[in-house]
Amino acid sequence: MKKISLALMLAAALSACSPQYDWRDYRSSDAPYAVLFPGKPASQTRSIQLDTLAVNMTMTAAEVNGVIFAVGSAQLPDAAQGPAAIEAMKTALVSNIGATVTSNKSSADGRQATLDVEAKGSQNGETMRLIGHFIARDKRIYQVIVMGRDKNIVQDTVETYLSSFKLN
Repeated sequence: MKKISLALMLAAALSACSPQYDWRDYRSSDAPYAVLFPGKPASQTRSIQLDTLAVNMTMTAAEVNGVIFAVGSAQLPDAAQGPAAIEAMKTALVSNIGATVTSNKSSADGRQATLDVEAKGSQNGETMRLIGHFIARDKRIYQVIVMGRDKNIVQDTVETYLSSFKLN
């Protein structure tokens, strides 16, 4: 009887626990991409300024344990503006957390430019971290980011999220 009671209590305890990450497949309705979010995402579109360029950016994001997982996308008037636009997005995000870039890699081919960045800063006495993947393809730009308290960012989760991002 004792073994059955212990098994029932263990089963009840485990069923009461919910996973911290509830991965959900998301396919954008306004830009050609898909990604896995670790929670239920919400979307918002607003006008932003990227240096001298004004664009309407749609940001879709989910927050888990104080860490934001987000994809921003926008359409540019001219594909040639893409590399400068993703550099401006990176600069704005790094500035938002008063960060210093710790890793910055870029590549480009005829159709696409990418920029991968890691940065650390502080906000309200907490160490903040930004991991970003920025893409300019044709007339579209994307920012795929993880940002939050450094102590709450789990590297395996970052890798799962970033590697799930696919352009259609």
